[in-house]
Amino acid sequence: MWRWLFGRLARAAGFAWLITSLVFIVSRQLPGGPDQLAVADLSESGRLGAAAQAAGSQQVVRLAVRRRLGLELPVFYVTRAGGQWQWHGTANQYHHWAVAVLHGDLGRSYRDGQPVGTLLREALRFTLPLAASAAGLAAGLALGLGLYLARRPGSVGARLLGGLLNGLQVTPLFLLALGLLLLLANPEFLNLLPAAGQAPAASSGGHLVVYWLGRAALPLLSLVLTVLPELTLPLVANLRHEATTGYATTARAKGLPVGQMLRRHALPNALLPLLTTLTDLLPALVAGTVVVEVLFALPGSGRLLAEAAAAHDYPLVVAGVLLTALARLLGLLLADMLNFLIDPRLRPSA
Repeated sequence: MWRWLFGRLARAAGFAWLITSLVFIVSRQLPGGPDQLAVADLSESGRLGAAAQAAGSQQVVRLAVRRRLGLELPVFYVTRAGGQWQWHGTANQYHHWAVAVLHGDLGRSYRDGQPVGTLLREALRFTLPLAASAAGLAAGLALGLGLYLARRPGSVGARLLGGLLNGLQVTPLFLLALGLLLLLANPEFLNLLPAAGQAPAASSGGHLVVYWLGRAALPLLSLVLTVLPELTLPLVANLRHEATTGYATTARAKGLPVGQMLRRHALPNALLPLLTTLTDLLPALVAGTVVVEVLFALPGSGRLLAEAAAAHDYPLVVAGVLLTALARLLGLLLADMLNFLIDPRLRPSA
């Protein structure tokens, strides 16, 4: 079991590194790098005239920025120029980045020079509780709704809930979040929850906690309603299928109520296909935080990475991709482990 676990972890780490390396190399090939943005900022601030006059031209200014950021080196060990392949040895951007990452250094942001690890840690303080709370609430609601809909398939409440879930399934996250914003944080309609803004200067302790709980209510509700149909509808279908099997019919013939039969006998078997869906939705929640954090002005990792991508802040973008890839691959590993815990027949020893 442990050998299998370590092998899966090693493969997950290798795939995450491969994905991040590809993003690193591709990001260096995109037009409009940080050197051009720096020249544009100088132009807007009115300082480019003096800088260009002292340096000779905008090209010299751009080269100075690239040299300061380490972008004047070749991107990879081997590059193709003039129809010929050239070997650059360890004097390339990828090698310097890989060595730094293996030593725990994710680099510094191009925008403000702060360490990328520090920026991500500060942002994850908001994103991780938001995504974890959404996953927990969605899973709990999906279990309750799934059992209810499977127990009363033809009732009026079941039909209404099924129609609502089908409607939520085809609604994009940004549209759902905007609808909740206009419904529950609109002074002209229902101004129940704060949607944006900063905490009051005099807030501290319990008042600050209450303020941030109110700020997180709408983003949390948006994420939960987005992933809830993806968890509930397959669970309902699995429960209804298990209710028609022989062991379920035997349990019902012995006098076991429908609700107990579904919870004790059908639910463990119905959860097996759902575990992979649940872990697939965890990265979707992380991606969904980008939308809700930008829309509701939350200082989380999603908003941080969106702003970094717009500013061509390569170190921050690549670190975010590495973090997301690891979360995705670890989610798949978690799905396998949960399957083994629930169904011993799937364990490697079997």
